[in-house]
Formats: sequence, structure tokens, C-alpha cells
Amino acid sequence: MFEEILQCIKDYDKIVIHRHSSPDGDALGSQIGMKCLLKENFPNKEIYAVGDGAGRYAFMDGAVMDEVEDGFFDGALSIILDCGSAWLISDARYKTAAKTVRFDHHIYSEKIADFEVVDTAYESCCGLVTEFALESGLRLSPASAKALFTGMVTDSGRFRYDSTTANTFRLASALKTQNFDTNDIYANLYADDFSNLQLRAQFILKIQFTPYRVAYIYTTKEELASYNADTFTISRGMVNTMADIRGVDIWVNFTETDDKVLVEIRSNKHTVQPVAVKYGGGGHAKACGASVKDRAEAMALLEDLNAFNKEV
Repeated sequence: MFEEILQCIKDYDKIVIHRHSSPDGDALGSQIGMKCLLKENFPNKEIYAVGDGAGRYAFMDGAVMDEVEDGFFDGALSIILDCGSAWLISDARYKTAAKTVRFDHHIYSEKIADFEVVDTAYESCCGLVTEFALESGLRLSPASAKALFTGMVTDSGRFRYDSTTANTFRLASALKTQNFDTNDIYANLYADDFSNLQLRAQFILKIQFTPYRVAYIYTTKEELASYNADTFTISRGMVNTMADIRGVDIWVNFTETDDKVLVEIRSNKHTVQPVAVKYGGGGHAKACGASVKDRAEAMALLEDLNAFNKEV
């Protein structure tokens, strides 16, 4: 299924690699992994990675993005990774590239690129990129394998989520044939500053429950400004403070900003993605998000989750 994309890569000497904004480990892992993979196999091509800052994943080798002039996109190939919606792509200049391709594992919502491989059977985009490398006969390097393995670890919840399959372990095993230190990955992913532990404790105390046991946290923009943390840390970083509460199968984190409310929805049992789609969002079946205009709309979404939980 990768033949057309591989041919595109062979055809273009200038390549720019994109992913979604406010990147998680899978977005960065697939982007860095793809860049290293292509540099290893096509050393004479000009290959760059673009996007906003890496945030808490700045520890990853290659996480500092490249500066690319607008004119570089003329006659270039743009590769878009781990992104289900066009508005989420970090660096909209992909639209000016001569050709575009996409690798993604989110539930399909729209066509973004000229050539696309979208497959929800993979626990991560990194898994999909690894499959591309193996099927295409491309050489992995320690740098590409380490980045791709990091993304697989983060998007599978350290191989814990039910998206993890036998294929996940097959691909992880292929990556581990390269020489990289998993201790370095885990130390950076799971070691935490004491200040962040204190922040998580504050959020645990903010947890509330709907009548049908949907757990939720709502952070106002005034509260957000009072925390010594960026919006991504509060929004996506704090949603799983509600994971593993006995009797809670759905949880949601609301983070109010100046112009919208960010919503992160998770479930360990039910497909909640349709609720996110209703409010203009999307993502995976059990891990998805949206942006709503205000608190009233956020509470309407919460009520939909409450009703959904009642029905199931």
C-alpha cells in the first residue's frame, strides 16, 4: 500500500515533513523518525522537519525544528504525519508544495493530501511509518528507530492500551534490532519534576463527577494563567489524572483559553469519538479531542458524555 508514496519520495529532491501542532510523542516520533529514515536512505536529498515547539518532548534527539524559507516549498514534497484534520497541521505551507502525502492512524475525517495511507489498525503513526520502512525495504538507523519506538511507547500507553496488538510487538521488535537505549527513553518520559507532581495533585483535587460517573475537570482561563505551565501541559498533560479511577470509564478535561475551551476526552471502555466529532473534533475511538466556543458548550458536551454513559 506504500508504493505510490515511496515513488513520490524518490521523485522529489526537496522534502518537508509536517505533523500536528502541540505535538505529542507520536507526532514528534513519526516526524523525527521519518526524517532520519529518509536521510539514511536518500542522503543526497534536502529533508527538513517543520512545526511548533516540542514542549515536554524537547528531550528527543532532533526535536528542534528546521527553519525553512517559503520558496523551498516550490517543487517540494510535503509529508504530513499523525494528523487527522487539516486545521491541526503545524505549518500550513504544505499547501504550497508540489505534491503532498500523508500517513495517519486516526479515524478518517477528510482528505488532506494527494496520496494517503490512513489505517486505524496501528496503535501509533510511528507504527505505520515503521511498517512503511519495512515493506519498502528502507534501512532503519539507530536514530530513526529510537524516535519511532518513543512514539509507539507513548501512543500505546507503554504497550498498555487495547490498541496494542501482536503487530505492535512485531514492529517494536524490528526497531529494537537497532542499537538505542530504551532506558534513556523511559527516564525522560516517566521521570517527573516535583513541581509537576504538585500540579497533578492540585488537579486531582479538582476532579468532579456527573451523575453517571463521567469524571471531569474544568480549568478557567484565570486558573490557567495562575499555573506555571503551558496550555498543552494543562490540557492534554492533565487529562489522565482521572485515568484508573475505579468505576469511571469516561473522563474529560476542559481548559479555557481566551478564545475557546480545549477538550480532551478519554475512555478505557467505550467509543467516545462520535461525541468529539459532533463538536468539530475527532481523533481515536477512545482518545479524542475538540475545541468549543465557551463553557456553556463545554457543559453541553459533558452532558452528551453523561447521556452516552447512561445509555451504555
